Amino acid sequence: MALCGQARPEELHRALAQLGATDEAEDLRPPETGLVMTRGRIGGDGRPFNLGEATVTRAAVRLPGGATGFAYHLGRDRSKARLAATLDALWQVPERRAAVEAALAPVASRRAEERTAQARRIAATRVNFFTMARGED
Repeated sequence: MALCGQARPEELHRALAQLGATDEAEDLRPPETGLVMTRGRIGGDGRPFNLGEATVTRAAVRLPGGATGFAYHLGRDRSKARLAATLDALWQVPERRAAVEAALAPVASRRAEERTAQARRIAATRVNFFTMARGED
């Protein structure tokens, strides 16, 4: 599901087309958009506080074989949530799990490349501080 959340809608379409499962899912819950409260912690591990609201879209689908899939995504893209829910339902079928993971492999490699590029950009701005001995010791 993390890969589906990081995927672009066209990548999800491609994955479903590769799996041959474009429009076979029935909506259990049509995609809908709402708000969730995000929480933060002071200093990362201190007392929790309400940070603000975020827009989330969710979807639930059922495949003809009975497998169900669910998806929640930040943002308002209803078709992306439905596509991700369909991929989740396909992943729930043990015989199709490896095929779904293979179809999402391009998303994983793109995200790995993006993380590497981001790490390079961050490393270029890194400042290393050091202390020189004063000779008092």
